[in-house]
Amino acid sequence: MANDQRGKRKVREGVVVSNKMMKTVVVEVERLVRHPVLGKVLRRTSRFKAHDEHNECREGDRVLIMETRPLSKEKRWRVVQILARAK
Repeated sequence: MANDQRGKRKVREGVVVSNKMMKTVVVEVERLVRHPVLGKVLRRTSRFKAHDEHNECREGDRVLIMETRPLSKEKRWRVVQILARAK
């Protein structure tokens, strides 16, 4: 109910590429984009710093992140759920 009043928050799915910081992970999100002239499908990646309160994430984990208020200079996302553990 409180989430409805604040509007929709962006949710992304990605892979943890770094967990070397305290309570912070770097999540790489991949998206497919069609080239405007050639029409070829290109793979583009974005890296987001996300808050991991209990330091549960490890490198290679597939996670769900959600947009949140600014927590630091570059951190605007938080880990909602770990979808799959790294092998």
